Amino acid sequence: MQLYEPTATAFLLTALGVLMGGSALFSRAAGRFGVPVALLFILLGVLGGSEGIGGIAFENYGFTFRLGTVALVLILFDGGLNTPLSAMRQGLKPAALLATMGVMGTAAGMGVAARLFGFEWKQALLLGAIVSSTDAAAVFSVLRGSGLHLKRRVGVTLELESGLNDPMAVILTMALTGALLSGEPLGGYILLEAAWQMVVGAVLGIGFGYAGRLLLKRVHLAAGGLYPVLTLALAFLAFGLPTLFEGSGFLAVYVAAVLMGNESFPYRSGLLRVHDAMAWLAQVCMFLMLGLLASPTKLGEVAWVGAGLGLVLAFLARPLVVVLCLLPFRFPPPEAFYVGWVGLRGAVPIILATYPVLARAPGAFSIFNVVFFIVVVNALIPGATVPWLTRRLGLVSLAPPPPPASLELTSTHQLDGEVVPFYVDRASAVAGATIAELPLPGSAVVTLIVRGKELVPAKGATQLLPGDHVYVFCKPAELAEVHLLLGQQMEE
Repeated sequence: MQLYEPTATAFLLTALGVLMGGSALFSRAAGRFGVPVALLFILLGVLGGSEGIGGIAFENYGFTFRLGTVALVLILFDGGLNTPLSAMRQGLKPAALLATMGVMGTAAGMGVAARLFGFEWKQALLLGAIVSSTDAAAVFSVLRGSGLHLKRRVGVTLELESGLNDPMAVILTMALTGALLSGEPLGGYILLEAAWQMVVGAVLGIGFGYAGRLLLKRVHLAAGGLYPVLTLALAFLAFGLPTLFEGSGFLAVYVAAVLMGNESFPYRSGLLRVHDAMAWLAQVCMFLMLGLLASPTKLGEVAWVGAGLGLVLAFLARPLVVVLCLLPFRFPPPEAFYVGWVGLRGAVPIILATYPVLARAPGAFSIFNVVFFIVVVNALIPGATVPWLTRRLGLVSLAPPPPPASLELTSTHQLDGEVVPFYVDRASAVAGATIAELPLPGSAVVTLIVRGKELVPAKGATQLLPGDHVYVFCKPAELAEVHLLLGQQMEE
């Protein structure tokens, strides 16, 4: 008896290789044209599907839901690792309001719109809940592709909102799916359930975050490649245990990652790169699966409904709710409008749209197909205008550009010292000075200069020029004095 089919396996791996390789290769070109990379992945999935040139027959919604949940855990964990606590303190209040009241307001607004387009009330509200949360990965992929950097307050608010608003969308979707199946009217229990999930998720997330900090600093593993295994285990545990206690595992994962990402521990830079790669892989798989599940012939039946609701979300529901939520925080009108406009949908609606299908809820397949159109329209209209609108509203950050190269020390043990990058601005006091003239403290020393695409050796007579990225080795106790001399430390 043949235990496996080599030809079928080879065909599957070939198809996956073509789809994923094409997604990666064309992502840069998509960014240049202002098109979110997510949309490119979806279109490649459609081309590879049963009605496309690939001919891959894929209709496994259960697998999509499970793999999508894992993908969202990876995306949220990576986002949390790269969120500084200073950003949390600066933008937590507006982001938290957007992640709760903003999500509910968007869901309600889209529910009313869906009702006007012919859906029954419970189906309409369920559809609104599915598309109510944003995806920072789609937003910042457009910004990175265009080379733009947002002003800190706006960027922080968008990033934190996207990390915090997924739990509310999940809670609303599951509660409304249950109400649709049971036929019972909606009650205030939804708010109580949401509060319980948020509290449990936040508390256990904090616990896992501090436990992860302690574990990463105390445990010395045999090889650097084992550290990502450990942090991945922490991410899965941070999601799984709160979920078993009816808490929000998604919130717990994000909170735990924020706490771990703001602590120094061995192999930190390597871990961040690994989790960034896993998050990108998760996004590619998510959107490719959405494209494979989509059937162009069935999509044509709901095209005008999906396109219409996509326009309502982009022009009315999301911007109006965001402006109202940000009023207490005195956001200038351009910034409030921008946060409302740049609320791209991505991974979460893909996962949530499969949940009613698995539950066999009435109208679930129509809802899934409409969600497809909403994601596409939302990616095209707000997504393609992000670079232009950022410049038009004057929201481009004046922070120095990131260095074209990076220098780091990789070790599985905690080291007493670090290599820190600085940018030499035209107004900097050290611009034009030689390295020998720098009054660096104690053991601090310039190790390397990156000048455009050129690596400049750090010699005493080497002159620091505006635009240089200077790497300085120093002890932790000397870092504050080095900051006074060279300015603000750069984020690589």
